[in-house]
Amino acid sequence: MKLSILMPVYNERTVVDRSISQVLAAPLPENMERELVIVDDCSTDGTSDILQRLATAFPQIRLHRHARNSGKGAAVRTAIEKASGDFSLIQDADLEYDPSEYPRLLRPLLDGHADAVFGSRYMAGEQTRILPFWHSMINKGLTLVSNMFCNLNLTDMETCYKVFRTDLLKSIPIRSDRFGFEPEIVMKSAKRKFRIYEVPISYHGRTYEEGKKIGWKDGLKALGVILKFWLIDDLYATPYGRGVLNNLTGTPQYLSWLARKLRPHVGDAVLEVGAGIGNLSGRLMGRRVLYVAAEKDPLHLHALRNRFLRTPNVVVQHIDPEVPKDLAGLENCFDTALCLNVLEYLDDPACVVSLLRATLKPAGVLVVLVPQCPSLFGSLDRRLGHKRRYGSREARQLLEAEGFAVEKVYNFNKAGTPPWLAYSRLFGSKHINKPVLKIFDKTVWMWRRIDRLMPWPGLSLIMVARKRSGAALTGNAVARREAVGEVSAPNVN
Repeated sequence: MKLSILMPVYNERTVVDRSISQVLAAPLPENMERELVIVDDCSTDGTSDILQRLATAFPQIRLHRHARNSGKGAAVRTAIEKASGDFSLIQDADLEYDPSEYPRLLRPLLDGHADAVFGSRYMAGEQTRILPFWHSMINKGLTLVSNMFCNLNLTDMETCYKVFRTDLLKSIPIRSDRFGFEPEIVMKSAKRKFRIYEVPISYHGRTYEEGKKIGWKDGLKALGVILKFWLIDDLYATPYGRGVLNNLTGTPQYLSWLARKLRPHVGDAVLEVGAGIGNLSGRLMGRRVLYVAAEKDPLHLHALRNRFLRTPNVVVQHIDPEVPKDLAGLENCFDTALCLNVLEYLDDPACVVSLLRATLKPAGVLVVLVPQCPSLFGSLDRRLGHKRRYGSREARQLLEAEGFAVEKVYNFNKAGTPPWLAYSRLFGSKHINKPVLKIFDKTVWMWRRIDRLMPWPGLSLIMVARKRSGAALTGNAVARREAVGEVSAPNVN
């Protein structure tokens, strides 16, 4: 394994040599390599020459330089991009934190308990320098406010020592250029449901006379950062169409309404493909004997495993529903297959329907949820990665051609159709903001009661279809089933 130590540096010529020496000499767990990724944020006091000399002398150092001073957040962002280790640890160059404590920070990650570990200056560390009262109170106040909006119970949000699984850290977009990085990364880690641990660390804080850079203005800006990223769900570094699933965590009443509609059609043994981050899985697993939450996306798989870590009837499994071998071993295993908000993303939805049919027991049920009305297709669909919206007739023909008998068809969420039309077709918006979603969610109790009275189609279409035994399939469906083959034993471990 490798640890990437990310060090932003700006005008630290009096301490940077000693600091880097300590980092390179710090103990690491057995068989762990290290790389020190240094980003010189356009230092002007001679620090750059020192860094260049050290980078030449030590092959573990990877040095990068900003052409202009951009701030700690910008330097950390560059370091994250360059990191190649399994874990990434943020290390300031000012000697306030002790590199000898790396093993303590890494232990929860190596044990598999954590996705991120924060070193707390306010837990019982080995030694802590006493600093001015108001500086500590501002730090604790910012941590309190952050906890209120993040729903965490951290003791030290502003700590420098934060260690992450590198793959997860790279997946988070960092927008703050200065010290707003700290509350931003905490808020986004909380929204992504990372398993966060805290461990006590020593702290040798500097005074402003000794070179400390953060000030009271940065504290005020941190409050703005907390509020901003509480309102905005900017959680993935690359566009994730189905990242909208994270927005839906803020719409519990809508999700409960949808789950109430689906629940009567869900049996004891369930396969949900495209389970996302488990928003609906958590509401539908109930007292099922077996609930397989399947995903192909590694980040969503990670969220699912965290969410259902201690839920014995839920199995999280990597399955790409478009790949026949991923479903091998699951033939005739399930009472119900759930395909919710999946078919609209696929090049060949008929293939997936056919493969899911093979996983069902005789007379098993397939429940499909798709966006309805091709005429509504617009900017929101393109942003989400949709390839199509379905009409009722088209969706029915798709299922029937693959050996299903459609038993129930529901127009769902008619109240959402006019806003979608306005945002996606009239205004060309690429997202629906969080306040609008919250207002909608708070009024779901009303919309679900009058939904059937509205004269237009629902935003979504729910179809419940039963597997027909010995049904005549289309030529393409037969070919797909032959490609899957006959497999006798399930493999859901």
